[in-house]
Amino acid sequence: MVALPTDLFANSLLIGGLKAPFFHAFRLTHDGSSCGRMFISVVIPTYNRRDILEKCLRSLDCQNACSDIDEYEVVVVDDGSTDGTPDWLRSSAGAFSRVRLIEQSHGGPAEGRNRGVAHARGDVIVFIDSDLVVTPTFLASHAQALARQWQRSGNRLCFTYGAVINTADFDNPTGERHKLRDLSWAYFATGNVAIDRQVLEQSGLFDTGFRLYGWEDLELGERLRQMGVQLVRCPEAVGYHWHPAFRLAQIPDLIRVERERARMGLVFYRKHPSRRVRMIIQFTWMHRLLWGLLTLGGLLNERSLRPVLAWLIRLGQPSLALELLRLPLNRIGVEALYREARQAGLS
Repeated sequence: MVALPTDLFANSLLIGGLKAPFFHAFRLTHDGSSCGRMFISVVIPTYNRRDILEKCLRSLDCQNACSDIDEYEVVVVDDGSTDGTPDWLRSSAGAFSRVRLIEQSHGGPAEGRNRGVAHARGDVIVFIDSDLVVTPTFLASHAQALARQWQRSGNRLCFTYGAVINTADFDNPTGERHKLRDLSWAYFATGNVAIDRQVLEQSGLFDTGFRLYGWEDLELGERLRQMGVQLVRCPEAVGYHWHPAFRLAQIPDLIRVERERARMGLVFYRKHPSRRVRMIIQFTWMHRLLWGLLTLGGLLNERSLRPVLAWLIRLGQPSLALELLRLPLNRIGVEALYREARQAGLS
């Protein structure tokens, strides 16, 4: 672990001539009323996202004060980046006083989040991705929503789920408007959530068997659901998820991701062989029929659509081009899932 200088010891007690951190844990009395304030640890796994990570960290460094928050830290877990992210973070220690850097050797996001939690000092964990730029009221909104729900229910069996707005505007990501396609129906996704640390640890944390892309957060969500943990929507906690504007050169990577999601979807289903999970991962005859019909049995594919996609990009509509491409991408993913299932004797 490489610890960057922090100001986390501003609130401290002098013990035996030495300063020791004075962490205020947020506790509940027997009747559910609150006492104390939260120490929040924001855990961010990252891999080769140095430029947008800088925007992410700067936005976290400008959080508004909140009566429910005693202190917060940012734990960045670098997953073996080759773009100089760790060296840049070490050299930028003065600019990001709340950040601590943890390094691992390309173990994937599940292992990275678990490692971040292990090194975190807070009693509340906030998960975001390293390409998320947040608003100044982000942490305060999560904290206030958690505090209200804890007091209302008399326990901490809940998590808050903030809003994620997708944007391709690197220069001004927070200028993007909320769009219909930004809505998410997921129960638990790590792009923007806050949860009590003890509840998270009781769930068993993330399954590190999910080493490829996809489903590790939703699988944890299934275990949280089985524990009776309640989802609390928190639209005031806004994060802007940046990704580069769609280009035709991205198509091979997008296809690779769908095939990885199919493999990890099968891992998910093996752990939770339920109708609900089959619907989540699109492992049903309905999904197979749907994407077959919408792609005319595969006639509409990444090759046949390429001229239309190129035309839309030239018109300045890369987002629309990507939405159109999602038709064959979904079919590729579903067919890959069924192929993996047949090989495993599960179809």
